[in-house]
Amino acid sequence: MKEQQKKQIKERYEQSLQNGERFWPDSIFKDLLVAFGIFILLILLATFVGVPGEPKADPNDTAYIPRPEWYFLFLFQMLKYFPGSIEWVGTAIIPLIAIGVLFLLPFLDKNPSRHYSKRKVALAAMGATVFGIVALTIMAVVSTPPMDEVEVASSVSEQIVLGQDLYSVYCAECHAPEGEGGEVVGVEGYEGVILEPLNSPDVMYTYNDESLALVIAYGQQVSDPGMPGFGRAYGGELSPGELDYLVAFMRYTWDDRAELPADAAAAAAIPPLGPDEVPSYDVHIQALVKRYCFSCHRPGKDNNNYLMTSYEEILTTGDNVDFNIIAGDLNSYSILVINGNEILDEATGDVLIHQMPPSKLMKPEYIDALTRWIMAGMPRTAEDAAALAPPVTQPPVATPTP
Repeated sequence: MKEQQKKQIKERYEQSLQNGERFWPDSIFKDLLVAFGIFILLILLATFVGVPGEPKADPNDTAYIPRPEWYFLFLFQMLKYFPGSIEWVGTAIIPLIAIGVLFLLPFLDKNPSRHYSKRKVALAAMGATVFGIVALTIMAVVSTPPMDEVEVASSVSEQIVLGQDLYSVYCAECHAPEGEGGEVVGVEGYEGVILEPLNSPDVMYTYNDESLALVIAYGQQVSDPGMPGFGRAYGGELSPGELDYLVAFMRYTWDDRAELPADAAAAAAIPPLGPDEVPSYDVHIQALVKRYCFSCHRPGKDNNNYLMTSYEEILTTGDNVDFNIIAGDLNSYSILVINGNEILDEATGDVLIHQMPPSKLMKPEYIDALTRWIMAGMPRTAEDAAALAPPVTQPPVATPTP
């Protein structure tokens, strides 16, 4: 650096000091203001935008696609160009070189000029770096397949509702829809087994949440046949997060020491019917079927190919599709079996369909709701059902006698 340039820089520095621009407290005060503004911005983003929930880590989830946060995606993409035995070049050597260059930058770049027009080499190098980072980030986003959407509960109430759905699918078949236990009917390998109630203090007071989750995940072999494991690590289908949801449902529903949140109770409840109300699938029947029928009438179960996981399946599936559900017909198989009747093979006299649910009939009000729905023509939406409801007639108003 020439003496003339040093002199000019010193003069500008002295002038800045005379104008009152000092590191302390002036620059520090400005930095504090900017930091506080960024802090407020983060608070607002967290409050009104939120952070997307992710499921609990599951090493046994083969569908999971590992990826870093967006600001590390360029490094993630760069690793694709250093596969296998040379991966260490991308993970260690190149980052170390980049960090080393930053440390040595004051010694490598001694140009005293500050104006961008006189720092073309530095700007070109930084521009190339930023361009490379942006390009690699975009390539990583485009080339990485999207993750399957997973429903993640963000509150206790959501955990309870999701847990009830899981219980209906995986547990109600043996332990009964309300956890009351009893004799297992219609489950291969477990016919006639007597199960103690889950919805009792003997279970809820004895097991803490961790113990319940472990029993569900590992299974239990205290008797023959034992309970299989439902955790993915033990041959089941449930992730660690789903095990937590299931335990939350059991704890808040059957443990009288835990208070069930009002919104969870409302979301999980099967809406009652008014005297002349026509039930609809969306409002009434879906919740009822989910609780009492999903566990048996889903793919992979012995159910005469009758699936009930959607409105379309209820109407169009099954070996006896022409008889399962007939609008306005009290002899529909569905109405007969929920009232405790069995469907027999006319040729052999063998039982084709047992009563449903096999172990214990539904409550009378639920049987009534399903019956009224079928007799009304199986309306899907609340609007469809309202159009079928009888008109409300106002009582005549008495006219006073003059």
